[in-house]
Amino acid sequence: MATNINGKTVVVTGGAEGLGLSMVENFLKEGAKLAIILDVNEKLGIKTSSELKQKYGGDRVIFLTCDVTIDLEKIYEEITKVCTTVDILINNAGVLDEKNIRRTMEINAIAVMEWTMKFYDLMRKDFGGNGGTIINVSSIFGYRLIPFSYTYSGSKAAVLSFSRSLGQKYNYENTGVRVITLCPGLTHTELPKSGNVRDDDTYDDMRELIKDYQWQSVDDIGKATVDIFHMAESGTAWVAEGGEPAKDINTIR
Repeated sequence: MATNINGKTVVVTGGAEGLGLSMVENFLKEGAKLAIILDVNEKLGIKTSSELKQKYGGDRVIFLTCDVTIDLEKIYEEITKVCTTVDILINNAGVLDEKNIRRTMEINAIAVMEWTMKFYDLMRKDFGGNGGTIINVSSIFGYRLIPFSYTYSGSKAAVLSFSRSLGQKYNYENTGVRVITLCPGLTHTELPKSGNVRDDDTYDDMRELIKDYQWQSVDDIGKATVDIFHMAESGTAWVAEGGEPAKDINTIR
């Protein structure tokens, strides 16, 4: 299992800000040859990629405008024109939108599954690929219950179960593709601030509940993603919460 980032190509969905941007930057710091940032926010993506190019080199960063729910085939074609292979895919794009069940499931769960399988087939050794790693971003609320974000929780639970199943030893030994799940805890991003709960009058109650959780910075998650890339076995899921080192979900009580 190759866990050296140096010289690797990494693709990150939702990579223009927040968790995704921190992941991109931490992989570049570790020596990734190329980071391909995918994000629906074109203006922000151009700005972010320009800043990263100045910092890490113009040939190490590419930005592509991307809606993960509709652009898979187009973006896949663009990426494979530039790269002979993709070594690492991080499915990070996500929303908190309790008022729109279909949108939440399509972005948070269905797109993750579709992007995973498309790049899984590109990477798999039994299909002529070089192997690789796919990291899918779930959430602590994919396994921990909270009364306010039930659709979000359901979408993240789907990602957790899908990724752990696909990553099982049988599949890894046949394909050489490692599938890992990251379950971040509450992090200082725009997502928890959205206040998009189904019942507006419960927003204050939600804010009161989550204020007592262990919060962390986006850089904590960027570093945790690199850490689990280095140490995680396929099929495992890792919790990163409160700025503490990531822990295997099976060790948490």
